Amino acid sequence: MIRNRSRRAPFLALVAASWPLLLGGCVSIDLFGGLPKPLVEKVVYGETGPKILMLQVEGMIREGSGARSMLGFAEEGMLARLREELDRAREDDEIRAILLRINSPGGTVTASDILYHEILRFKREQKIPVIAQLMGVAASGGYYVAMAADEIVAHPTTVTGSIGVIWANVNIAGLMEKFGIEDQTIRTGPFKDAGSMLRPMRPEERAQLQSVLNDMFNRFKEVVGRGRRELSSKQIDELADGRIFSAKQALENGLVDAVGSLEDAVERAQTRAGIGKSRVVTYHRPDEYRQNLYTRMPPVEIALRLPSPWPEIRGPAFLYLWSPGSY
Repeated sequence: MIRNRSRRAPFLALVAASWPLLLGGCVSIDLFGGLPKPLVEKVVYGETGPKILMLQVEGMIREGSGARSMLGFAEEGMLARLREELDRAREDDEIRAILLRINSPGGTVTASDILYHEILRFKREQKIPVIAQLMGVAASGGYYVAMAADEIVAHPTTVTGSIGVIWANVNIAGLMEKFGIEDQTIRTGPFKDAGSMLRPMRPEERAQLQSVLNDMFNRFKEVVGRGRRELSSKQIDELADGRIFSAKQALENGLVDAVGSLEDAVERAQTRAGIGKSRVVTYHRPDEYRQNLYTRMPPVEIALRLPSPWPEIRGPAFLYLWSPGSY
């Protein structure tokens, strides 16, 4: 008995020490992480009829998994999760439409493009309609993903748009000089450390990096052109200056098809699919809570993470992202 107590003592001490932080809402806890359990289906809206699958793009769009908890378990990756949900949906002939619920400021260029193409490929293979419902924020990469939809419905208070690319960087050379710190970077070519924060950026470096952003920007505009066919290239150029739009402004400028609620988007999905009634379903892990169209509650977790403007993005990144308070 004494041996068992000694083994449990560090764990109990950790829980006791964490309790005041938990009460203050400073941390999340994941005591039992590990391999995720298989997805299960839940009806969240409607009682009869064919199925409409609701997919959720929520938070920062990124490659890979998220931050790790203090026990070493990583958050489930958005791309892997959505692909798993689509693979399961491919096996269900009752699914007649996709309801894509987006609440995201965007994220990395590559992750946004992968999500877009995964949804587009599923739509083409299964020959079913996709309706995007934009929630609080569906900007930059969040809007990029919506371009895979046949129709886009913005909630009356949605903020969307922010069509553009950003690569955030700082120059701390002046601060280093104050402390007597010198940059001793060794490189094999003049552009190998382009964008280094340890020294001012040379004009030729800025031009080269800008050319990379321009290619990604042009791709964004091409995707918008394919998704919003009624907009001319000139109109897209005028709208793609990085600004955000309210739902009303987005509708007036042709960036969305309608302003309405999630229930309105369900009705549009039914109309597109040619069905009168439907059951809206979602997939979730057995330890996640699902009850209705708006529920999104992951398992309880202990992470003890430090706050960060972009906690999910590590290292330099080209971003389809609207997050002005972070740059």
